[in-house]
Formats: sequence, structure tokens, C-alpha cells
Amino acid sequence: MKKVIFMGVLGLFLLGSCNSKSGNSHEGHNHETEEHNHDGHDHEGHDHEHEGHNHEHEKQENHAGGSDEIILPPAKAQAAGVAVSTVKPGSFHQVIKTSGQVMAAQGDESVAVATVAGVVSFKGKVIEGMSVSKGTPLVVLSSKNMADGDPVQKARIAYEVSKKEYERMKALVGNKIVSEKEFAQAEQIYENARISYEAVAKNHSASGQAVVSPISGYVKNLLVKEGDYVSVGQPLVSVTQNRKLFLRADVSEKYYPYLNSIGSANFCTPYNNKVYTLKELGGRMLSYGKASGENGYYIPVTFEFDNKGDVIPGSFVEVWLLGRERQGVISLPVSALTEEQGLTFVYLQLDAECYQKQEVRTGATDGDRVEILSGLKGGEKVVTQGAIHVKLASASNAIPGHTHNH
Repeated sequence: MKKVIFMGVLGLFLLGSCNSKSGNSHEGHNHETEEHNHDGHDHEGHDHEHEGHNHEHEKQENHAGGSDEIILPPAKAQAAGVAVSTVKPGSFHQVIKTSGQVMAAQGDESVAVATVAGVVSFKGKVIEGMSVSKGTPLVVLSSKNMADGDPVQKARIAYEVSKKEYERMKALVGNKIVSEKEFAQAEQIYENARISYEAVAKNHSASGQAVVSPISGYVKNLLVKEGDYVSVGQPLVSVTQNRKLFLRADVSEKYYPYLNSIGSANFCTPYNNKVYTLKELGGRMLSYGKASGENGYYIPVTFEFDNKGDVIPGSFVEVWLLGRERQGVISLPVSALTEEQGLTFVYLQLDAECYQKQEVRTGATDGDRVEILSGLKGGEKVVTQGAIHVKLASASNAIPGHTHNH
């Protein structure tokens, strides 16, 4: 009986011991699992951080993808002649655009005329617009085989005959054989013959009589052709010095109330598409008509200016009449503007190599500069020369992955 009780107690003891170990082992397993879960949580946090990095990277990519910046390295920009200016409000004139003509000033012209009758041949290549010096041979007049004979030969004979008669009369008048009146007549005939002969013999050669330029200047008009027969005194070539030129602008009558405010003008010549400013050419306004011309509803406005450049008299030109000044106006050189599909753009310089296209709305122009109504506020750096090269760069190397935040 005691043996049975002992075995029962021993069994209970062993059973309790097993339960205790089993509980401790399970609790330890739970702790390990919890520690593992903590590690898993840290890893999950790392994933979130990585995810956040991905979001930031995606944000940068999206921002860069919307950029319209253009790369043009400074060396290439300099080689292409790209120039940049800072936009500043300034003065800008009221403008009336019209057309007109450049004319030579009166008194600056002279005409070479025929000194003898003969057939025209030009001395070398004489063309309108060429520069000539005073005394430059322009035309040769040949009198060979003419019915009236060689005028130079005739003038020489007349001179020699009158000279002999003058010398004979001079000897006789001292002896009172001829009167003073007869001697004076002979002297006058001799002087006229001498002057005529010296005039024609001065520029005479075997080929004929040369007619020279009376002044230094430019050949304005050739009034005869090769082979023409001309008589004494006939105009051959007109020469102009072009020291002063006139600009005549024809203005519609509707602008008459504004003409008293016109002080200067710019004009553009068609042969070189260059804009000239009268201010730089010493120009001044001479007059404006009080009534329109007989053949239309236009009022003439006339300026005078120094011919310092290559302006050709007779040219028809575009004219911008400049009136009162307006202050605080943003304007840019015409060369700064580009056009695409009816819109006007300029290029802003963001840094040494980055540019950006900017749309602007334009107003009046004086031929040299253009008023900017919107798109610029002042302080921007704008490409004023070589904008076309920046435009070409925008088509070839726009940089979608580049951002201005360096």
C-alpha cells in the first residue's frame, strides 16, 4: 500500500515538473518571436524610409521632366555671338510708321559737260554710285572724221592766227599806224582764242578730248550712252558729294495733329535691311507740310542729315517718325525677338549656360527697338544678340533631366 502511494506521489511530481518546463520553453519561444517581430518592424521601417526616398526621387524626376531649360555652353554662346542684357524700364517714343525717300541735297551736285562736239566713249568703267575725285577723267569725246573737223585742231589754228595778228598790231600801235581801238579788238580776239585752245588742249590726247569730274564725290547719273554724239555744252555726267541728304516721309492726313511733336526719325533701307537713326547722323527736322500733296492724302515731312554712312540717294525706305517720349517703358532690340506660330518669344539667361524661352506681347516699334507690353517685369537677363542660336539649341539639346538648382 505504501508502495502504491509512493508511486502516485512520484508520478504527480514528474507531471508537475514537465508542465513547468513546457511553460518555460513556450515563454522563451514567445520572447524570441517578439524579438524577431521587433527586427521585422525595424526592417519595415527601413522599407518606409526607402519608399520615402523613392517618392523624393520620383518628385525630382517629375519636376525635371517639366523643365524647358536649354543648355548652351558659354564657349559656344561666345562663338555664336550671343549677347545678354539686363531688362530695365526706360524711355520710348511715340511712333508713326510710314514710308519715304532719301534724296540728295541741292547744291551738292555738279555736272560735267561736253567741252567739244564729238562721239562719246567712257574712260574705263564709269558706273552710277562709283566714287570719283576732282579731275578724274569720265568721258572721252572723239571728233575724228567729223564734217566740222577736229575742234582741237581748229582751236589751235585760231589761237596761232590770233596770236600773230595780236603781235603785229602791238608793234603797229606803238608807231601810231593802227588805232588803240583796233589794237584792243585784236587783243580781245587773241585772248579768247588762247583761252579756248588751252581749255580743249588741256585734256586732249590722241583718242580725243577727255571730260573730267568737276568735283570729288559720287557719280549720280550717266546722262549719255557709249557712242552718242554730243554738242558743246551738253550735260554728260552728274556728280554729287552727298555731304547732306534729305529724308522725305509721306504721312497720312490723320496724323496731322501729331506732327508738331515729331522731333526725329529712324529709317530702314531695302538693299541692306539696316536701320539708321537720324540722331546718330546729325539729323534735324526741316519742315512738315501744311497741306497734302495734289496727288494724294499725304503730308510731306522733311529731315536733313549728314551722309556718314552708305545711304544711296533715291532709295525708297521705311520710316518711323519719333514723337514725344514715354517713361517707364520696357523695350528690347528687334534682334532679341523670335516668332513661332504667330507668337513672340525671347530667351532668358538663367545662369552661365542655362536659358529659357519666354513668351512676350509686343507693342510699338521704332525700327530699332520694340515695346514689351507683357511677359517681362524688369531685371531679367535677356538674349539681345544671337537669339536664333539659342533657339536652335532648344531644338537640339533641351535637357529634360536638368534642374536649375545646382
